[in-house]
Amino acid sequence: MKHDFQSLADLYDYSTKKYAKRKALDFVDGGQSFTYAEFNEACHNLSKLLSNFGIRNYDKIAIFSQNMPNWALAFFSITAFGRIVVPMLTDLTENEVTNILTHSDAKALFVSKRLLPKVSEEMLSRMALVILTDDMSILRANDEDYTCDGTLSRPLSDDIAAIIYTSGTTGSAKGVMLSHRNLCANVLASWQAYRVHKRDRFLSILPMSHAYEMSVGFLYPFACGASVYHIQKPPTVSVLLPAFKKIRPTVILSVPLIIEKVYRNSVIPTVKKSKILTWLKKVSPSILYWLVGFSLKKTFGGKIGFFGIGGAKLDTEVENFLRKAHFPYAIGYGLTETAPLICTAGPTQTRLGSTGKKVKGCQVRLDNVNEETGEGEIVVKGDNVMRGYYKDYSRTQSVLSTDGWFRTGDLAYRDKKGRFYIKGRMGSLILGPSGENIYPEEIEGVINGMGEVNESLVVERKGRLVALVQLNDNVLDWALEGEEKFLENVEEKRKAIMDFVNSRVNKNSNISDVEIQKEPFNKTATQKIRRFLYKEKKD
Repeated sequence: MKHDFQSLADLYDYSTKKYAKRKALDFVDGGQSFTYAEFNEACHNLSKLLSNFGIRNYDKIAIFSQNMPNWALAFFSITAFGRIVVPMLTDLTENEVTNILTHSDAKALFVSKRLLPKVSEEMLSRMALVILTDDMSILRANDEDYTCDGTLSRPLSDDIAAIIYTSGTTGSAKGVMLSHRNLCANVLASWQAYRVHKRDRFLSILPMSHAYEMSVGFLYPFACGASVYHIQKPPTVSVLLPAFKKIRPTVILSVPLIIEKVYRNSVIPTVKKSKILTWLKKVSPSILYWLVGFSLKKTFGGKIGFFGIGGAKLDTEVENFLRKAHFPYAIGYGLTETAPLICTAGPTQTRLGSTGKKVKGCQVRLDNVNEETGEGEIVVKGDNVMRGYYKDYSRTQSVLSTDGWFRTGDLAYRDKKGRFYIKGRMGSLILGPSGENIYPEEIEGVINGMGEVNESLVVERKGRLVALVQLNDNVLDWALEGEEKFLENVEEKRKAIMDFVNSRVNKNSNISDVEIQKEPFNKTATQKIRRFLYKEKKD
């Protein structure tokens, strides 16, 4: 891979020429296939169409579509020719879509048929051009904008390449402005963390509109001449298993929730149901872990060399299993504001509970360190750090210093070898009655280790710690909600959770109440629960 990309235009030109005959993108079952040369031609034609409608360099163009090869085509027709892409998450509401299209000043829109109903007629009428990603046909075109004067210039390193809107877990959406330099720095950081080659096969299961998948799961393999395959349905088990078998991916990017569900819903029950495996666990656990690890790799297609986990903290029990099973998992840490990588640990560098060491080309320090615990806020400087928040100088100023240091809002400590261990978000940190730090993520890790628990969230209410818990399907029969037997069952589960947790955490972290959640938690694109929605009890 070339190491001196100054912009996405450089990356695009390099890869489409060097890997011209190789497959770049396709669906798992085919139907939208591109070699790098075919991708180049299609991209130039699409860029010319945008220019014909007066869309020039620095204009913003939104993409609102589920993952597909044409998503990538839209992306490069925008960024490689000096325009600015506004990728939008697929789970946005109509109101959020309207807000983002308005705030970003988008002049054109790529949208899929599936998501089109979420775009209002008013928004569609404002666009110079609306293109369906399904087949790249024109849905709407404003005749008055057909001027053929969409002048272009080659993007520079510090030009804005993307504005990514994120609400994270802490509040209202922010338009993160990422430059060409930011995204290219992440491609290089990915290469230095784990070498991908042209024969590698990626299976894309996370949203491309998120910085993690965009940088590491799309731009990085594109820079290396690898092939990326997309699925055409939501990534459920019934969809993924045949895809793993057919593609036999060498690289998969995931979030903790996926591998945690595999562990709790498949690995543990399999061991418990088997007398032989249960016996092995007692007499020869190393053989048990080898067998289960071999089976797990086979489930993922048998060729997996890199299973990247990022977006949230991985459960310690699950990570311990992956280590003992010699499963090639890797850990990454970062934020949209850092495009996203800050720390990485490849399959041979992982350490239990650690997010790894800082990526090359990036400075990382801890600020306001607690002398007793060694914990401080992670602060970052480097080519990966965003330009700022679009149309929001005051919020930019609150996290980004004039000399380029970005405050992440994450608390961590660093060991003697430079590995970082994330403790939690400053926004979710709870101060105990004696001023001690309480990290709800650690309590949630204990709760989530219970067999009947799917997910949990610990919040502070009136000085008390309350655990909101969603149980696995079929643990409670919600059709009987309100009946005496149901209420008794709920009370039994609440007491069991409280007793289990409080016997395993220190006194300061004891929970005072448990609320059983019927509905799944509201989450971000990387499956992190939006904490701010649950701080106050809902009527």
